[in-house]
Amino acid sequence: MSTIEEGAACPDFALPDDHGETVARDALAGSPFVLYFYPKDDTSGCTQEAIDFTKLAPDFEALGIPVLGVSPDPVKKHGKFRDKHELAVRLLSDEDKVLLSAFGVWTEKSMYGRKYMGVERTTALVGADGRIVRLWPKVKVPGHADEVLAAARALPRAG
Repeated sequence: MSTIEEGAACPDFALPDDHGETVARDALAGSPFVLYFYPKDDTSGCTQEAIDFTKLAPDFEALGIPVLGVSPDPVKKHGKFRDKHELAVRLLSDEDKVLLSAFGVWTEKSMYGRKYMGVERTTALVGADGRIVRLWPKVKVPGHADEVLAAARALPRAG
C-alpha cells in the first residue's frame, strides 16, 4: 500500500531514463506529469501497461503531460524493452529503489506462499504545483491508462 497520499508533495527524484539521461522532479516543475510504477520490464502486465500508455502518448502530449514509467530495472534493460515494443513513454531506472521506497510501493509481496520484495503497481498524477492530484494503488492494467488520461484531462488548464 502506498505510503503517500493524494495532496502530498511528490518526493524529489533524479533518475536515469531509458536513454541514460537524467530526469529530475525539479525539471518537471510547473507542469503536471504521470509517474507509473511497475514491477519488471517485459512481463505480460507491465508490457501491456506500457503499450497502453504508448497508445495514448499523443493525447498526454497534447495536454503537455509527460508519462514516466518507473521500475527497478537497469537503464540497458529499459532500452531493450522500449525498442522491442516501440514504446513512447520514458522509462526511469530506480535500481536503488529510492523513489519506489519514497512512494511506499517497494513492498513485501507473496506468490505461491513465497514472500519477496517487489513493486506494487501504482500510478500517481502529479499536478503543476508538485502535489499528487490522484493516486491509483494496486492498479489493474485493463483500462487503467484511459482512466489516468481522463483524470489528466480534468486538471485545471494553465492560461
